[in-house]
Amino acid sequence: MILRDSDILAAKICVIDDEPANVLLLERLLEQVGYRDIKSFTDPLAGWEYITNNVIDLLLLDLQMPKLSGLEILERLKPQNECSVFTPIMVLTADATHTTKRQAFSLGTHDYLVKPFEAIEVTLRVKNLIRTRLALKLLDQDKGEGAEASHRLRLQEKEELEIVEKLSGPAECPQEDEKTHRDRIGELSAKIARLMEMPDSFVHDIQYAAQLYDVGKIGISDDILLKPGKLTAEEFETMKRHTEIGASILSGSNSAIMAMAEQIAFTHHERWDGRGYPCGLKGQDIPLPGRIVAVVDVFDALTHERSYKKAWEYEDAIEAILENSGTHFDPSIVDAFIRVMGAMRSEAA
Repeated sequence: MILRDSDILAAKICVIDDEPANVLLLERLLEQVGYRDIKSFTDPLAGWEYITNNVIDLLLLDLQMPKLSGLEILERLKPQNECSVFTPIMVLTADATHTTKRQAFSLGTHDYLVKPFEAIEVTLRVKNLIRTRLALKLLDQDKGEGAEASHRLRLQEKEELEIVEKLSGPAECPQEDEKTHRDRIGELSAKIARLMEMPDSFVHDIQYAAQLYDVGKIGISDDILLKPGKLTAEEFETMKRHTEIGASILSGSNSAIMAMAEQIAFTHHERWDGRGYPCGLKGQDIPLPGRIVAVVDVFDALTHERSYKKAWEYEDAIEAILENSGTHFDPSIVDAFIRVMGAMRSEAA
């Protein structure tokens, strides 16, 4: 299941953009990197006919086109993409409005870049999306083989986790092992779930699913992820997209772990008081796994160094969690978290 660069560069890429200059720019950019199977269309109707009759690994799509707009293409593709292996779609458009972005993501877009774009950023995002597509395609080919269905389902879940872990993208904390960071998130989430007397299957699944909570940052530039200072309003809006990107990457699996991971990726920045993102969910409308990881994520971020901050003292971080109970966090989960942390401190003493 090892993906080589040659596999990625052999991926089938389709470009649909009614501006010949944009098509030529993308073709040259991708060819310089080494991609060799690129089909381009300036007529969106011809592009639509091609992608409905051929299997592709990535679609690069403009939105504002005559005859058939990019949004109309997304709407037509949505049912197909929900029933098949993840096929990534990257929108490249001059439309930077939040309304259009939200509409595109709701229709199945996995990444969204505003023109003019940076060449390096495009090629990195293209590579990440194709790598995800090919890895999950390998898993799909392996489904259903073997006699013991339940046993194979667990093996499949482990394989999915291992693959997506490798695709988790750049870390916000390069000075520490990113795997260690993910392990902490998963283990503490599982401890909270166990103390809350959740079923064993839930505890098992969240330990692994929680580790993928930030997988969507694979689509966010390092310039933003590793910025040493405070993000601008525009940069923060870009950062917020990682929830939608992550959910898109993790969607479409039959695995319980991956379904929970999708839920967590999408909702771990929602707030108990409804002031979070991406949907402004409130209270128990936020799925329980997302509410648990919200607490764990903030505590871990506070107590470990990041490019933009020093690590907080343990007591200060605990106080911050308590102060945000009932506003940012579910009070019942904060209570469980405090009890878990107390037990862990006692065991370590």
